[in-house]
Amino acid sequence: MDTGLPGDLNELVALLRSFPGVGARSARRMAFAILKWPENKRGRLGEIVSNLSENVSWCPECGNIAVAGAKCRFCLDASRDGTVICVVEEFQQIAGVEDSGLFRGLYHVLGGRLAPLEGRGPEDLNLDSLSARISRDGVSEVILALGEDVEGRATAAYVAEVLSGSGVSVTKLARGLPAGGDIAYADSATIAAALNGRVALGGKE
Repeated sequence: MDTGLPGDLNELVALLRSFPGVGARSARRMAFAILKWPENKRGRLGEIVSNLSENVSWCPECGNIAVAGAKCRFCLDASRDGTVICVVEEFQQIAGVEDSGLFRGLYHVLGGRLAPLEGRGPEDLNLDSLSARISRDGVSEVILALGEDVEGRATAAYVAEVLSGSGVSVTKLARGLPAGGDIAYADSATIAAALNGRVALGGKE
């Protein structure tokens, strides 16, 4: 995309446009704001972005983002209830559940959903470690906080089937989340209502 700006600034605008929900005008405004920053602030931004892959990684326990080489803050928090695990598709969705203020258990990130047309099958889901946690940590309930679209429902049904006979209660968020919606963008009141009204899917057979 040629904005008529000098080369590096034009490239910065193009990169900023690749962020979700950022259009051309917003990208230009952000690029101009960065241009006006003092040099040390621009340098710090570049340093952080450059070192992200070294300093930020995935929690070996649940799959959430964490400081490289360490567990995430939820898995390290001894005050959390380790008998209840909330399963989400992507780590970004954890913030939505936390904002409800109702959940004090732990999380597990699947790393995606079943999407056969996109080549994503059961082998692409982070399920082996979930089963290991259930058998090792005395988990009593697994809450499936997955999307309400076709793929989200299919993924929930598959996970519930995998966990059947594991001895845990498998529940899912109640209706109230918009069909096809992503819980990362749902408001805290909606998520709170969905958590309070969660319904059983299976388990304990």
